[in-house]
Amino acid sequence: MMKSGPSINTALSPSSSKPALVPTNTVSTKDGQTVRARIDPTLPVADVVRQLCQNLKVPDHPALYALRDEQDELITDENLRKKIKEKVNLKLVSSPVLEAVDIVEKLGGKWDDKNLKLALYSLQKYIQEEQFANEFLKRNGLAELLRVITFSHGNTLAYALKALQNLTSLDHGWTGIPTQFISKLIQIISNPHNLVNVSRPATAILKRLVEADPRLAPTATSNNQGNSNKDGNPFANTSGSGMPGSSGVNQGGVWNYGFDVVYDEMIKDGHESLEWGEKKQGIRVLETVVQRLSSGDANMAIDSMMLINALLKNASDRHWENLGFELERLNVRKAVVRLMASNTTEDLTSSILEFQANCISLAYRRKTTPIDTDSPYVRSALDLIWKSARLNPQGLQKSNKGRRQGHNWDDVDLNHYTGEENHVVNNDQDEYKDWEQLGFESDNMRVEFSRVGLLGLDCLKTLCLYDQEWFAETVLDQLSRPVERRCLVGKASNEVVELLSEHWAIYAPGYSTSSSFQPYFLTFYRIHAYTVKFFLRMWNESGAVASDFPRVAALVQSQIRVVLNDESRPWHEVERDLLNSEYREVRERQMRELELQDDLVRKPPVRNLRAKLYKDSFEFVRSQRILCLMQGAWFVNGLSIPNPGSGSIRESISIKRSPRPWRFFRLDKSMRYLHYIESAVKIPIRGGLEDLPERIDVSLLSEVVTNTCALPHNILPNGTTPSDVPPYSPGSPLVASPLSFSLMSTRGGSLADLVAENSTCFSDWIDGFNMLLGDHFTTKETAEFVQALTEIGLKIKLLDLSGERVEIPDSLPLPPLPLNTDFFFSDFE
Repeated sequence: MMKSGPSINTALSPSSSKPALVPTNTVSTKDGQTVRARIDPTLPVADVVRQLCQNLKVPDHPALYALRDEQDELITDENLRKKIKEKVNLKLVSSPVLEAVDIVEKLGGKWDDKNLKLALYSLQKYIQEEQFANEFLKRNGLAELLRVITFSHGNTLAYALKALQNLTSLDHGWTGIPTQFISKLIQIISNPHNLVNVSRPATAILKRLVEADPRLAPTATSNNQGNSNKDGNPFANTSGSGMPGSSGVNQGGVWNYGFDVVYDEMIKDGHESLEWGEKKQGIRVLETVVQRLSSGDANMAIDSMMLINALLKNASDRHWENLGFELERLNVRKAVVRLMASNTTEDLTSSILEFQANCISLAYRRKTTPIDTDSPYVRSALDLIWKSARLNPQGLQKSNKGRRQGHNWDDVDLNHYTGEENHVVNNDQDEYKDWEQLGFESDNMRVEFSRVGLLGLDCLKTLCLYDQEWFAETVLDQLSRPVERRCLVGKASNEVVELLSEHWAIYAPGYSTSSSFQPYFLTFYRIHAYTVKFFLRMWNESGAVASDFPRVAALVQSQIRVVLNDESRPWHEVERDLLNSEYREVRERQMRELELQDDLVRKPPVRNLRAKLYKDSFEFVRSQRILCLMQGAWFVNGLSIPNPGSGSIRESISIKRSPRPWRFFRLDKSMRYLHYIESAVKIPIRGGLEDLPERIDVSLLSEVVTNTCALPHNILPNGTTPSDVPPYSPGSPLVASPLSFSLMSTRGGSLADLVAENSTCFSDWIDGFNMLLGDHFTTKETAEFVQALTEIGLKIKLLDLSGERVEIPDSLPLPPLPLNTDFFFSDFE
């Protein structure tokens, strides 16, 4: 039972006859005593604690004590003023130094299950505090924590992993995690029988290690790691804190890991599997992570998706191809498409859109990577394509006996299967292969795939795997025709790759502006196969000749725009329009389109110009959106709406609603902190940061989630409220505002629940935050803005050319090689 004591004044003021001072806060002590205190907000917290200890006659030294609120948040010089203003109830408790000493002793001593769990539970809360973390790491606490993770299981393991996850959310303090522990972490994730509360923090830690890449370090950091091993602890002396001013610990940063370190350990943990008669090495942890995308637990699904995104985004030149092969083998795209169909909340949207952007970057990378005919993969793929046509060197087809007739899309291994049981590539016979019989213009495969690179080779190889019978019959049919009436199948396949790349804006890494799901892009190989069949059918039905190739390509491009314009269409309609549309109908629709379209924009040079202008527009809009964040804006503090069901990943960091409904945000010029002030009404805010006392560390932002909160009662932005979303009133259910969003924390929960005043502000800030976290947009307004700027820029460029009556050729002949080295490369693009 707490008892109330006298009021205490911590303000330093001269003693005089004045009215009684009004207490600002209530302070509770360890022994249950409660006192009312008037705290001077201008004092350092250390002075406040010292005066409290003196007035309460605490026998111990004041340095052994600290103040916390009822949610156990440590009171610091930065948040003291806010806690006083909000009249928060405070507690006089042991200092972070004492807490750290006590927890390290419990972790390093003889383990008692109950006390160990209590210590780990406290560690989860305190590890993110600088004072606690300094002392914890100085006393080799990280090594003890890693030891607990290595030898514990069940809930104890879950608590320990969550504590380490909270530590890795900082940008210091965990530089000494050794590679053998990364291997242990991968084993934990790989075990499909582990509980969700074990797998989730382990997955988040591994993602953080992938992102801690030396290539992304702001400055050069040291990589000092201890080598001693005392008391049998395999992780002794791994407590580098990287904190300025800490003694006896590593002063380096945490940029010691990265993609290569983690992926090498993943490969070591791999296992052999047998598919299509071929033994190959798989990566077990990726298999488990992809399987968890289909988990009924949305928390687990989003953590798995974020790990995959981190791997794709940070993949190095050494491993990016292997990672792409593995993810294709595991059919990760199909799993994500299922998530698109089943996702009923906003929580997974950002991660799915980021995955789409990463896939576009991967496709661009493969498209711009020239094929190397000396590469085992390329030679194997070319060998498969040749054998699928069933041709001998003279162009005659072989027997169908013993041949595969194609596979279901879900069963095709796109990266390893070659179509032969023994999987032997006979390099000596390459010189006898006449690639012109397969629909190429020459036998030089490097030149034939120069525009589409490895992506074009992948697509043609997949087409052969999917329907070998059709491919073989088509090749035979074209060979039986006069030369001038043949459709070059290989050339058509590559042209379709170009057309699909243009449709989905595969222009450069990091330039995806899609604000909606694109499930058909994730089935790129399948769409390619159907479109190639459409190309061949249009060629046959139109009676085309060799010179008509550009005309048929334009017809196919028109059909692609119509069929794939709406990505929400049912799959059977897309399949029908590509496989069963009649030439006459397609041609008539194209002619109507041509009446409104200039033929000039379809020329290859103009398409390349559009791609360059698209990237320029993207960068311009990116700068503009971030500039909006630096200018600042007012928002309403929304009422958080909890997500229904156990699959919710959204929790409020603080359940206490702010008494001030308005909040002004502004990003500083360094883009490291988001400064803000709360107010009962909108007030004038000067330029700069002087009027904004509070701030949020941008490094704590993990994602932006929309449609998450409701308008408070009687708060109407700009004096109006969307008619379809009424404001909250007591007794009525909370309805999410379409202009609401939440800033999600890397430590879990929401940092702020906000409602924008209008759709323009909503679009600017949502995509401004997205550009800080990753190069992608999510709103339709921003995507349309980028597209509009691109079209305007293109028209201006074309007006310059048309005004000078410049003829734009479809292609330029390559000049001969220089006769000597007396030349230099121009900087002009």
